[in-house]
Amino acid sequence: MTTSPTIQQPSKNLTQSPITTHQSPALEKAPAWFQDLQNMAWEKYQETPAPTRKTETWRFGDLKQLNLANFIPASGIDFDELELELNGLEETAAQFIFINDQCVSSSLDESGEASTQSQITNHKSQIPTGVICLPLEDALQEHSELIHQHLLKQEVKLGSEKYAALHAANLSNGLFVYVPKGIEVEKPIEAYHIVAGENAAIFPHTLIITEDNAKVSVVDYFISAPQKSGEASTQSPITNHQSQIGESSETHLVLAMNDLVATNGSQLSYLAIQNVNLLSKVIQIGSTTVDRDARAKSFVLNVGAAWARNESYSTLAGKGAHSDMLSLNIPTADQKYDQRTFQHHASPYTYSDLLYKNALYGKSKTTFSGLITVDEGAHFTDAYQTCRNLLMEDTTETNSMPGLQINADQVKCSHGSTASAISDEEIYYLQARGIHPKQARQLIARGFCIAVIERLENEQLQNLVLNYLDEKFKTVS
Repeated sequence: MTTSPTIQQPSKNLTQSPITTHQSPALEKAPAWFQDLQNMAWEKYQETPAPTRKTETWRFGDLKQLNLANFIPASGIDFDELELELNGLEETAAQFIFINDQCVSSSLDESGEASTQSQITNHKSQIPTGVICLPLEDALQEHSELIHQHLLKQEVKLGSEKYAALHAANLSNGLFVYVPKGIEVEKPIEAYHIVAGENAAIFPHTLIITEDNAKVSVVDYFISAPQKSGEASTQSPITNHQSQIGESSETHLVLAMNDLVATNGSQLSYLAIQNVNLLSKVIQIGSTTVDRDARAKSFVLNVGAAWARNESYSTLAGKGAHSDMLSLNIPTADQKYDQRTFQHHASPYTYSDLLYKNALYGKSKTTFSGLITVDEGAHFTDAYQTCRNLLMEDTTETNSMPGLQINADQVKCSHGSTASAISDEEIYYLQARGIHPKQARQLIARGFCIAVIERLENEQLQNLVLNYLDEKFKTVS
């Protein structure tokens, strides 16, 4: 685990322009196509109706959470005395810290070499030659054509089209990773996306491209910073462009998206850890495209937020493509997690395996809706979808809606969902061996989660998830 660095006052001005301009000052030199994209996205956001109770993709969803009127674009904050607990990896290929969508610290300098003045726990860059690893705002200027080819190309179809447009209209930064043919990045790349300020909203974006036979692992963290007293914002609410500051609150909004592109024979692993404060809202929209004989793995861990909506769309575009979709969620108290997935088999001889697990406490609620679609001609497809729920208390609620749509022959497809509680026999078995009932329950819940964590197939990443998991369990009475 990393230490707890003090985040110094950033060298860049973090003050953002009103989102009516669709861009921050840092993106004044953004290419014309990007500015056009943001203008069109804002128009789409305005024109797209909000979901209603009749919207199938929001079945069992909490529509009240979509009131974003009080949120404002995150602005500059004095970080002189702000200390953040960055619980991450001990060994990385590169490390970035974004606060309010601005990169305030990196293990790379402007030339891409290791920085001797890095503010982030002495992490040194181990990026191989040829690999591009930059904040997105810089990459837009230096690698415009490459980003234009892949950024936001996958259509959003799982219900959050309006909010994906809001993300695009306000997109100013994130992480860009490009790995050329045949190059392997041995250690993970990690990026912290930190939101600070009253009613602050951030819009981080992660774009990862692995060329033929390349390999990389990336970890994104989404966390809240402690709020400093006496701060006031003058930014306009993100949904109506009017100067309307709400009541003092530490509530945050994270509206994040990612584009994962694994080309022929490559291996791409992506881990997202969501641990914002328990007053905040999160919408995460993920898109994965897997080409011939490539393998992509995405893992989402939810332990924070009052409400989180996760949408994951995986397209198996080439023959022999392989996609693993994994998620682990530990809601407690009144937390609500809403998960929507799509496994799209567009080519023959493709394989996808989805495993989502939820361990629910208190009055928490989870919703899962997943669909496997096999296109015509996508023969010899293997597709699996499993959602398992462990109800730690009888006050919890879970809704699962798995589905199949098969338009090809000679396929193996299955889907299913289970919900169960810990039996008295299991508790008694452990008590008989001297284990306290509370500890026994936690051991059972931890064991329930292990099957998902093992699928990461990386000891360092497995231990990282276990650490977050154990910290979450400590909060459960």
